[in-house]
Order: sequence, then structure tokens, then C-alpha cells
Amino acid sequence: QVQLVESGGGLVQAGGSLRLSCAASGRTFSSYAMGWFRQAPGKEREFVATTSSSGSTTYYADFVKGRFTVSRDNAKNTAFLQMNSLKPEDTAVYYCAARFTPPGYSSTYYRRGNEYGYWGQGTQVTVSS
Repeated sequence: QVQLVESGGGLVQAGGSLRLSCAASGRTFSSYAMGWFRQAPGKEREFVATTSSSGSTTYYADFVKGRFTVSRDNAKNTAFLQMNSLKPEDTAVYYCAARFTPPGYSSTYYRRGNEYGYWGQGTQVTVSS
């Protein structure tokens, strides 16, 4: 079991930056691949970024490449999403998610929401124009 709590959302002007954090409970955080997803009003949830359990592999949605960076600190049981050059269309509730990764798959990442078993409550990001 793992519990996830996001923080760091808020209101920012276009072109600004925010850093989201996802704090995980439990002592096996390093066994979980982490993903970031977002959902804007009236839209379906979409994949944003992911990092493997070891942190050695990351993958991004095309619309955030070059602007967002996903990372993790396994010693602090925390994942991060650094968001730069924010645009109004980035406005959404951002969720972190965790998926247990068996030994030997520490470099594997996951892009689909249904591949994750644990979700945080979400944090609102609003980008004004």
C-alpha cells in the first residue's frame, strides 16, 4: 500500500513556473514507478510524464517536452514535476500516481492511467494569460 499527497499547485501567469511534489507513504517508494497526469474541466484525464522506479528512465507527453521535468528523490519518498514556460492550456488538476514495479524492471515506465494502482487527491494548477 502507498498513499500519495500532491502539493505545489497554484495560480501562475503564463510563462511562469511551478514545482509539484508528490509525497509517498511507506518504505518501498523506490519500488514504484511514478506518473503524473492531469485533467482539465470537461476533458478526459491525460498522461503528462513518468519516471521509472529507479529514476533512470523518464518519458513525457509531446505537449510538455522541453518545458516539464519529472524527477524523484527515493531517499525522501517524493516525486517532483517541475513545470516551466507554463501556458493557459496547462490549467488542470494534476495527479500523481504510483505503480509497483517488480525487481528487474526498475527502468520500466508506464504511460497509461490504468497501469497505476495508487493515486493522489490532485492539486490545482491555474495558468492565467
